[in-house]
Amino acid sequence: MAKKKRTPQEASQDQACTGLIESAGEMAVGTCFSRADEIIPCNIGAQGLCCRNCAMGPCRLVGNTEVGVCGATAATVVARNFARSVAVGVAAHSDHGRDLAYTLLAAADGHAPDYGVRDPFKLRQVAGYLGVKTVDRPDEDIAHDVARAVLAEYGKIEGELLYLKRAPAKRQQIWQDLGIATRSIDREVVELLHRTHVGNDQEAEHILDQTMRCALGDGWGGSMMGTDLSDILFGTPAPVVSEANLGVLRDDMVNIIIHGHEPTLSEMI
Repeated sequence: MAKKKRTPQEASQDQACTGLIESAGEMAVGTCFSRADEIIPCNIGAQGLCCRNCAMGPCRLVGNTEVGVCGATAATVVARNFARSVAVGVAAHSDHGRDLAYTLLAAADGHAPDYGVRDPFKLRQVAGYLGVKTVDRPDEDIAHDVARAVLAEYGKIEGELLYLKRAPAKRQQIWQDLGIATRSIDREVVELLHRTHVGNDQEAEHILDQTMRCALGDGWGGSMMGTDLSDILFGTPAPVVSEANLGVLRDDMVNIIIHGHEPTLSEMI
C-alpha cells in the first residue's frame, strides 16, 4: 500500500522548511521529505531481522525461519545489526575528536598558524584530566602534550580511558561490575565489528555488552574529548544573538552553508 503523501506542514514544523518544500514540489525537485513519502520501509529490516553480515546470506528470519545459515537466532541478528550501527556512530563521532586533536597538535607546534589556544583555562582543566603537567609551562607546550595524550586514548595498549574518571564514583563502579569500562576507542570499535562477524560471538547479550563498552568510548571518550578540544581551540561557547536557519539566505549575497560535522572547517569559514 502506498504511503500517504504529507503536506509541507505535516513534513516539518519549521516555516523556513515548509516554504522550500512547497517550492521544491512546484519545481518537481526531489527532497528527503518527498523521498521518505515515496519509499515504503522494509518491515523485516525495520525489525532488524535481516542479516547480511556474511556471504552465506542475506538471511531473513521470518515465518518458520528461526535461525540463519550460521545458526544465529533472531536475538543474535538484531543484536548484531544494532551493534554495527553503534560501531559506525562511535567511529564517526570519535574521529571528529581525533581530527581536533591533530589540529591542536599542529597549532601547538606552529604548523597551523590560523589556529591557537583561545581558552587557556579550559586547556589547563583538560590537562588535569589527562595527567599533563601545567605549572610554569606556556600554553603551546601544554597544548602539545594534551593533544598527544588525547591521541593516545584512541589506541592505548593497556588500562582504560582516562576520561572515565570524570564520571561519579558510583557510575564508575557500575561499569567495572559489568565489565564494560572502555579500554581504548579504536579497540572497542574493532572488537565490536569482529564479534558481529560470522563464526564469532553468537550470544546476543555478549554482543550488547561490547556494544555498551564501545558506546562509552564515544560518550566518555571521543565525543567528550572532541568537545573539550573545540572549546580550547575556538573558545568555550556562550549565548549570542544571531540569525539562523534557511531564512537567512539572500538572493543578492554570496551564501555559504556550513555544518558542524567538520568544526575546524566551519570555524575558518
